[in-house]
Amino acid sequence: MKNIYTLIILIALGTLGSNAQNSTTKKADELYERLQYTDAIEAYQKLLKRGEGSRYVFKQLGNSYYYINDTKKAESFYKRVVKARNVSPETVYNYAQSLKANGKVGDYNTWMRKFAEAKPNDSRAIDFMKNPDYIPQLMDQRQRYDAKPLKDINTSYSEFGGFMAGKDFYFSSARNTLRRSYGWDDQPFLDIYKASDVGGTIKNADLLDGDINTKFHEGNVAITADGKRMYFDRNDYFNKKYDKSEEGINQINLYYAELVDGRWTGVESVAFNSDEYSTGHPALSPDGKTLYFVSDMPGGKGLSDIYKVAISEDGILGTPQRLSDAVNTEGKEVFPYLDGNGTLYFSSDGHLGLGLLDVFYAEAAGSGFSNPVNMGMGVNSTEDDFAFKFNEATKTGFVSSNRKGGKGSDDIYAISEIEYCDVVINVKVVNDYTDEPINGARVDVYDTSENNLGNRSTNSNGMAFPSVECGKAHLLQAFMKGFEPNSVEVDASSGGTMEATIRLRPIDAIIEDDRIVLEPIYFDLDKHNIKPKAAFELDKVVQIMNKYPKMKIKVESHTDIRATPAYNLALSNRRAQSTIQYLISKGIDKSRLEAEGKGESNPKIDCGSNCTEAQHQENRRSDFIIIER
Repeated sequence: MKNIYTLIILIALGTLGSNAQNSTTKKADELYERLQYTDAIEAYQKLLKRGEGSRYVFKQLGNSYYYINDTKKAESFYKRVVKARNVSPETVYNYAQSLKANGKVGDYNTWMRKFAEAKPNDSRAIDFMKNPDYIPQLMDQRQRYDAKPLKDINTSYSEFGGFMAGKDFYFSSARNTLRRSYGWDDQPFLDIYKASDVGGTIKNADLLDGDINTKFHEGNVAITADGKRMYFDRNDYFNKKYDKSEEGINQINLYYAELVDGRWTGVESVAFNSDEYSTGHPALSPDGKTLYFVSDMPGGKGLSDIYKVAISEDGILGTPQRLSDAVNTEGKEVFPYLDGNGTLYFSSDGHLGLGLLDVFYAEAAGSGFSNPVNMGMGVNSTEDDFAFKFNEATKTGFVSSNRKGGKGSDDIYAISEIEYCDVVINVKVVNDYTDEPINGARVDVYDTSENNLGNRSTNSNGMAFPSVECGKAHLLQAFMKGFEPNSVEVDASSGGTMEATIRLRPIDAIIEDDRIVLEPIYFDLDKHNIKPKAAFELDKVVQIMNKYPKMKIKVESHTDIRATPAYNLALSNRRAQSTIQYLISKGIDKSRLEAEGKGESNPKIDCGSNCTEAQHQENRRSDFIIIER
């Protein structure tokens, strides 16, 4: 994935230099800050050959290789930097990502834990610490999509962003060798192409006719349902004027054009473009009333965030709004797309993935979206996967990737859903006291290995309709603000539909005297990480404390009697702190929380050395004591 980041140029990338710059590195640094990474690599390597290497040079080389997706070389240079004091957490994160892309999952886990120690409140760290073993779980999930390369479209150059509009297939490519090369990766500047679906084969690609393509980058495209307007991104080049930011960076901007007599013409710049930040990756809502895009504009959460903006009936764009933190992370969220049902697809390196960029989906939920779900193998690989487009009616689409076995640096793959035997579960969520349906409840689906398989939201009748694999049992968990979460187990079925009801009690029901009474929160032997079932229970505590903002609680953690008393006391303290950190990650102020490890001093079952495994587990627990209301 060497070209696509040119379409999300971030000021942050252009200002990654540090105080370690000096006259020796000046030339290489200038190339680096102009995002000419292949030239910068050559310049930094010359410094190494002259014996002028330093931790700063190694970091710059690691970053440069990382940005052009050479993770093996990035790993080798980051390795010389990350063990030093005061290393940037983002450098540690990039190193961990490189290790993951290179198949070193164990080392990835080690360095993600170090990243989490350095930035414990970062959403990427929080998500990882909730499920540090997620990669094997993703790999073990059933593959739902098949991917085949578009042999008549892909070349030795970069092709990406393909989608169908009627019988026409639009995509971006660096194949136009008449363009000059770009210093990021030494490939020609990108143009937009149009091909045709001929008897089920996409071929006959030609440069798009009209005023869209210039001598600079043109990349991602979205076309209105009537086929009359195209939104696209391009270098900040408008009316023959090539603009740069104060730091000397030429950004990416959004434009639109109209189809007149078969030609795209009348290019206009959107009102919220800027020389100081990038806007790109356009996508349209199913009704055409909202434009989604990516930007690193001020006020965002991460390196790039997904935004939306209303489109009036006369085509005027309103004020951009950033999507919620459920979608956006401190990393990069890019390439949004919405299918006919309003489901949002996007790529991210901030959510838990298999590679550098993974594709996720988030279903429409009210005015926003549900929590993103990784689309798994087939769509995703251990490399970069992005620009996912999907037709929910035909169950087909496209994804772009630089996965192994491709023809060019980025290739386009046709995606088709693999047919399996599935069971639709008609889930009804109701108030346990009144039997009234609960609208807007979230229903999470888990397999028996505690892998989260996705979620659905209930409608006005309290109904949700998740689809699960035949022949396997599943667990359904329901959540709604103001109610205690609850779950039901669903037995294996050979197909068709099943019925399930989840009854939710108002959240106050779990307060008994001076305690918050939960289902037991158990820990594995010699472990202190929060398991999914424990997180499910702890979310009840979060709801209670949000409802009663003056409430303060004390978490007491206990162990069994295995190991020495001193070791068990230390372990229980770690468990108590792990519980506290989870609550803090959910927004509870630490001043409202106390933690105490009790070790083995107060067993729930006093069975001494004759405890069964089940009794040992019951003794490994946490209690929640209300100390102030």
